Amino acid sequence: MPDPIVFCGGVAGAWNVVRQTAERGAPLESVARVDKSTRPAADAVWVLAGVTSNLRYTHSTEKRVLDATPSVLGRPSARRAALIPITKSAAWWALAQDERRAVLEEQSRHIAIGSEYLAAISRQLVHCRDQPGAIFDFLTWFEFAATDEVLFDELLAKLRASAEWRFVEREVDIRLEKAA
Repeated sequence: MPDPIVFCGGVAGAWNVVRQTAERGAPLESVARVDKSTRPAADAVWVLAGVTSNLRYTHSTEKRVLDATPSVLGRPSARRAALIPITKSAAWWALAQDERRAVLEEQSRHIAIGSEYLAAISRQLVHCRDQPGAIFDFLTWFEFAATDEVLFDELLAKLRASAEWRFVEREVDIRLEKAA
């Protein structure tokens, strides 16, 4: 059963917003804090919701690599985070699943690139394309130590330079720091 995940931007939350950048498309309204939970907050400026899901494009060999270095959210050393909501183009969704897989991994090496950073950067992919009222297709959540932010920036640069990113219509990069 998929787990619901809700990100609420506003004046309350466990994470302070360090910066918020619209990499492509429209920005989200600026907020001071973000909270990650399973229910929307009544006083939120914006709410982004979705569900965790099965691995959709991952081959068994890639899954073994991912399983060998599990993504552990909530590590005490992970005082930094990033919430990156993404919307892909109609052209992406018009591709057959095997064609999307070819762009994602064979051309872009998305899974392989991400796997290089698993020890330092924990991640969670939240699907929201099929959720009522969703304005993004994916909500990507990352946690890492402050000393690993340079690695996170390196990871993003590699992914944004890939063939897959030509299908991204909207991307907002929200950098966060754990509230004291």
